[in-house]
Amino acid sequence: MPKNSKVTQREHSSEHVTESVADLLAHEEPVDYKRSVLNVTGEAWDKQKDVEEDLDSEKRPAWNSKLQYILAQIGYSVGLGNVWRFPYLCQKNGGGAYLVPYLVLLIIIGLPLFFLELAVGQRIRRGSIGVWNYICPRLGGIGYASCLVCFFVGLYYNVIIGWSIFYFFKSFQYPLPWSECPIVKNGTMAVVEAECEKSSATTYFWYREALEISSTISESGGLNWKMTLCLLMAWSVVGLAVIKGIQSSGKVMYFSSLFPYVVLLCFLVRGLLLRGAIDGILHMFTPKLDKMLDPQVWREAATQVFFALGLGFGGVIAFSSYNKQDNNCQFDATLVSFINFFTSVLATLVVFAVLGFKANIMNEKCVVENTEKILGYLNTNVLSHDLIPPHVNFSHLTAKDYSEMYQVIMTVKEDHFKELGLDACLLEDELNKSVQGTGLAFIAFTEAMTHFPASPFWSVMFFLMLINLGLGSMMGTMAGITTPIIDTFKVRKEVFTVGCCIVAFLIGLLFVQHSGNYFVTMFDDYSATLPLIVVVILENIAVAWIYGTKKFMQELTEMLGFRPSIFYFYTWKYISPLCMAVLMTTSIIQLGVNPPGYSAWIREEAAEKFLYYPMWAMAILISLIILATLPLPVVFILRQFHLVSDGSNALSVSYKKGRMMKDISNLEDNDETRFILSKVPSETPSPMPLHRSYLGPGNASPMEMSSAPNGRYGSGYHLASTPESEL
Repeated sequence: MPKNSKVTQREHSSEHVTESVADLLAHEEPVDYKRSVLNVTGEAWDKQKDVEEDLDSEKRPAWNSKLQYILAQIGYSVGLGNVWRFPYLCQKNGGGAYLVPYLVLLIIIGLPLFFLELAVGQRIRRGSIGVWNYICPRLGGIGYASCLVCFFVGLYYNVIIGWSIFYFFKSFQYPLPWSECPIVKNGTMAVVEAECEKSSATTYFWYREALEISSTISESGGLNWKMTLCLLMAWSVVGLAVIKGIQSSGKVMYFSSLFPYVVLLCFLVRGLLLRGAIDGILHMFTPKLDKMLDPQVWREAATQVFFALGLGFGGVIAFSSYNKQDNNCQFDATLVSFINFFTSVLATLVVFAVLGFKANIMNEKCVVENTEKILGYLNTNVLSHDLIPPHVNFSHLTAKDYSEMYQVIMTVKEDHFKELGLDACLLEDELNKSVQGTGLAFIAFTEAMTHFPASPFWSVMFFLMLINLGLGSMMGTMAGITTPIIDTFKVRKEVFTVGCCIVAFLIGLLFVQHSGNYFVTMFDDYSATLPLIVVVILENIAVAWIYGTKKFMQELTEMLGFRPSIFYFYTWKYISPLCMAVLMTTSIIQLGVNPPGYSAWIREEAAEKFLYYPMWAMAILISLIILATLPLPVVFILRQFHLVSDGSNALSVSYKKGRMMKDISNLEDNDETRFILSKVPSETPSPMPLHRSYLGPGNASPMEMSSAPNGRYGSGYHLASTPESEL
């Protein structure tokens, strides 16, 4: 088709060069004539393949299969929190009623933001730094903040894996070492360890044998060498898995992601066969509807949704960046989100089936101990035999019989009842004892397993499951660090990964001191919560309000081959940012209302005691929050005043080449502006004469193109807008 004179004039004008063209020219690569041959056939035009996929597919690793990718995302999102935090929140916040706010917030916050991260990672094919540098360079600090948060979380998360490794190896003995209190010699007598007698065997083993814990955070106590070796083992496993890359670690996902479900199902079947399991499950799912009106319940549900899916860490983006461009990430987001939810419900069933069994055991123990007290009072005539109901048989006393006897004694001896020291021994009271986190996994659950037949087998299975859940999450956390750094700075993966693991291990020695558990609590409570909320809010704003929701939806339509649901348009644009802003505000208020503190184990009292952090610990806590969010204002200021490059040049050149090729090839043939790569009419590309060979249809003789409006890629733009008949 003959060229319009105006277009010809623009092609040969060298007065202005668009920013996009200047960017490409600045990163021009040497021409490889063998690889720059373009086969111009009708089939090629119909496909209109994205240039980015052509250029990056050879260099960037990819998942071996869709199943590996899904399992990796599930392994990352389904972590220890599903096993020990969700059941606790469910019990604390109204049982079955808690599932309603959780499910609502999962749909309006979790699912849309999870889909957003999957989409930007898959579309731009970079880690978190490269993605946000491309979408909004001034908010490029989002990627760096995500990396820092991942690093902070990885520091203490691997310590928890180390604890699980310690218990795993201790499980290969019968009886389990935490099943009975140790016996110590006191002169010529052998007595039970006083600290253990005051608490319980599992509590004593956790605090004294495993952690060797100090009484306050200020008492360092030196290194716990058992846990130091376990931490070294944990970092070695993580480092090797990351170095192997997604092709090898993806295969590991078949085991690490599926094995926890096998264990949970086995525990569920075994738990349902235990005496009292139904009591625990009924207690769990009996809804307390008044709790649904409590704002605190909604805040905790939103926070749990937020962390359950791993939003803001960069791991979701990193994993999705290894996908094919046409992968249906909308389906993936829905699938992974609801698998995560049902995993939490499954874990809750398991936990409360087992805790229902434990509550019955503890209730029976309480009845026996208090019955002995009553018999003692009867023998010393403190209580009259007339107070005992005639049908009560002390040799076969049931919980119901004890309850009747307790009520009669409390009524008759009302004035002096407290002096008797009798407990009500109500099953409900045992079930209402809230246990979460390490207390659930390493104290309550281990105590219940000591009453299982073949208890070492179940203990091995349980802690192997915790190790797998932890490693799956650590793979995503490390991907949130390594992928963006390697993409951005082009460092050797092996060197960077080994260096990162060594540094993390050395810093992690802080957590294997005798006071290390208190630092784990500090990092878990404050290093990620507020910074991640800020990060996700800015991610949402960057896509929905700066890049543009309509533009983003259009690109998703091109990428997926269909238009995503309009539901995502409105949630990205309005609902999710508003909900996240409310969550951030309430989190800040909560931080101000409740001064930070920790639960210390007091050896003399054999009990936990809440203590406030000292000033130096408060300084560390505040520094963690500031350091994690510091990249956000720093990068913004540096790029706002052009003190550094916007970071998008070296990170997304191939992506921009593909977008520019598509934009121009989609223009009408009679549109004389199809050679202009900027929206500003005055900005026209400069001529760059270059002789390049292109094969015609059927591999005919090469055609010579004497000029290219945009250097190496300009010829492609000529061909993209030239009808095949003219060739």
